[in-house]
Amino acid sequence: PPGPASNGGAITAGLIPLPVLASTDESASYSVTAATRIVTGPGAGAEAVGDDLAALLRPATGFPLAVSSGDADSTPANSIVLRLGNGSASATSSTLGDEGYDLTVSKSGVLIVANKAAGLFHGIQTLRQLLPASVEATSAQPGPWRVTGGQIVDYPHYAYRGAMLDVTRHFFPVPDVERYIDELALYKVNMLHLHLSDDQGWRIAVDAWPNLALHGGSSEVGNRDKGGYYTKADYSAIVAYAQAHFITVVPEIDTPSHTNAALSSYPELNCDGVAPPVYTGENVGFSSLCVNKAITYTFLDDVVAELAALTPGPYIHLGGDEAHSTSASDYVTFVQKAQAIVEAHGKQLMGWAEISAAKLDPGTVAEYWNFNDHGASETNATRQGVKIVAAPADHAYLDQKYDAQTTLGLNWAGDIEVEDAYAWDPADGGRVSDSDVLGVEGPLWSETLHTMADIEYMAWPRMAGL
Repeated sequence: PPGPASNGGAITAGLIPLPVLASTDESASYSVTAATRIVTGPGAGAEAVGDDLAALLRPATGFPLAVSSGDADSTPANSIVLRLGNGSASATSSTLGDEGYDLTVSKSGVLIVANKAAGLFHGIQTLRQLLPASVEATSAQPGPWRVTGGQIVDYPHYAYRGAMLDVTRHFFPVPDVERYIDELALYKVNMLHLHLSDDQGWRIAVDAWPNLALHGGSSEVGNRDKGGYYTKADYSAIVAYAQAHFITVVPEIDTPSHTNAALSSYPELNCDGVAPPVYTGENVGFSSLCVNKAITYTFLDDVVAELAALTPGPYIHLGGDEAHSTSASDYVTFVQKAQAIVEAHGKQLMGWAEISAAKLDPGTVAEYWNFNDHGASETNATRQGVKIVAAPADHAYLDQKYDAQTTLGLNWAGDIEVEDAYAWDPADGGRVSDSDVLGVEGPLWSETLHTMADIEYMAWPRMAGL
């Protein structure tokens, strides 16, 4: 993507992502004090964003930061004003879209203007980065809380800015997922792809097929922590928490391969009617749903129906990668039937880019990961008018080691240093056009990860680079 049209220097120092436009006016700097108020204008969600900002700033500053609503069309002195609509001349409503914002720092305070609450929310993340790093502390710090004067206008280059968390190889409970959401929101990530099933485990309760969670959820890689699964209430809590951070959850049920947990849970899903044992290894590509059995599509329809009912976002991800035990013709048949099932439940199919072997509908999204195919799956998708989410493993897979000294992670895609995660073109340097790219995602697979500390060590700072 093109770089910022204007970089004003001091005001952009430390900002990730770098904004589209910025100018610095040191003479107009502002300091948050005990007298500072947060003022929100009328409109859906503005007051909630103001409450979020107050909750973020109070612990470290120790200031009351009272939140009031209704008078944000004026700019009272010594205030942080969150206003919906009425953007400045440099940031028209059409330019900002739904997620952009215009942030101005003057001697009297801070003004953030956006079309939608999502834009205000992204604006307060930028304000956090403009303040001293100690503002993130959970106990009172000495300050001062100075913000460099100037103006920032920012809006996304890509609609989809995602992270994927694998909760199947090892299970992570709701508080861990919520903590990851907190961290992702700071960098304006707006999609959380949850990998909910694989050979090693099934992580979401399905009423119509209860053994998926009860039996399929009882294992994981190495079986050290004995798996786990999300109840429907758990999953709904994650979705709601993500929504409050303007992040959309994309649930994935990997099919037709990566399905041993499901096959072990229900013998009838196997072509021979015999359930395999649970699997706790790391190899993949050996399992497959029985494509020619009607019950396979009853199973898929039931799972998608229950997930769709719990998921307000537009996408249901059905995997499609590494189907080495499914014949090419069966694979195409399965993808086309799966696509119809997802669409029948009012959602758009998302899948790993191998699904481009089948005829895809325009609303389907292909996620490109396999750099070893030299872009074949990616271009097969774009030729059909399908948008791409770029996640090539040699740049975007956060589970790959940083270098030879990294104690966690794998390295089948090669070491990925911070620079590798940052310095690449999601449009593959011209192999596909930038307009073909819906966005970027950083997948984090969990074969070697057991704790939140493991997640954070592998994700940051590379996720910020993405």
